[in-house]
Amino acid sequence: MKTPLFEEHVKLKAHIVDFHGWEMPLYYDQIISEHMAVRNKVGIFDVSHMGDIIVTGKDSSSYLDGLFPTMVSKLPPGSCAYTAFTNEQGDMIDDCIVYRLSKEEYLIVPNAATKDKIFSWMKLNKGSFNVNVDDVSDKYGCIAVQGPKSYDLLLDCGLPQAEFFKWINFEWKDHKKSLKDIMIISGTGYTGERGVEIIADNQTIVEIWRALVSKLKKYEGKPCGLGSRDTLRMEKGMLLSGTDFNSDRTPAEAAISFIIDNSHKYIGQDKIDPRPKEIFRGIVLLERGIPRTGDELFMGEKKIGTLTSGSYSPSLARGIGLGFIDRSVKIGQEVQVKHAGKFLRGMISKPRMFPLEIPLPPS
Repeated sequence: MKTPLFEEHVKLKAHIVDFHGWEMPLYYDQIISEHMAVRNKVGIFDVSHMGDIIVTGKDSSSYLDGLFPTMVSKLPPGSCAYTAFTNEQGDMIDDCIVYRLSKEEYLIVPNAATKDKIFSWMKLNKGSFNVNVDDVSDKYGCIAVQGPKSYDLLLDCGLPQAEFFKWINFEWKDHKKSLKDIMIISGTGYTGERGVEIIADNQTIVEIWRALVSKLKKYEGKPCGLGSRDTLRMEKGMLLSGTDFNSDRTPAEAAISFIIDNSHKYIGQDKIDPRPKEIFRGIVLLERGIPRTGDELFMGEKKIGTLTSGSYSPSLARGIGLGFIDRSVKIGQEVQVKHAGKFLRGMISKPRMFPLEIPLPPS
């Protein structure tokens, strides 16, 4: 599958890879340089492979409240929220962003790899609710503009800004929003930096991409691929659906209990332990090496956890990882990472590892 921006990536000589059936850019220049452009200047990403599911109808709020730990009916129109779908065991099927478009209309943006599963799950749990659930993913593209200079780039291209987890409608040249169209800019992203995500029809999104690319050099920015998107999200402790969890972890285990509102009933509510045995944490290496998915963590001879993600952190210039560990292990404690048959020294951190909140001990 190809996003509406695929030919633009080819023109920019991106290194294309298969990502859950999508032909996506892994990088254009180098992963590290693209990563640092976002941290220090600005970068743009094609995230059109993400899903777009519209829910409408008079029961839309009560229907969605039953699917999420978050009470999305509390969202005012013009706002959005990070949340997750939970199954009967309280485990997360997928995390997503929910936009409240109007009183009876919502936009759900699930991950690319789980979109079909989520669409089926939503239809399965429709019950007697008076709602329409429509997969409109093929109609829209999405661009993430991220970094300290993101707003400068937007302004230069005639695009508005959006506040954190708020969204606004916009118009692009002669492409004016009709009642059936979605053309929004939201204060969301997957890098932990200032920025927005732009959702528009496939034709408009190509025009916007070209406008952004034409101005990038002025702001020392770069088009960015999946490689830097992954290292950026890891440094900020953001979960990757299908990698850090796969219908096997609750929001409490994943250290996102802030999405839980137990003032309403939702699927799996009674199965979520507020103090689970294991919890999502970061690991920062204290010596040379790059941890990887599946590496085990030890304190002495006792295994205390397993990494679900691992990489090199360009911002910290050292190896980092994310995973689930015994909740009795404290942040700042030193542990050993078993990697490729040998043990590496590491320190437990909050999932968000950049910037570090506690100093590293001597190497």
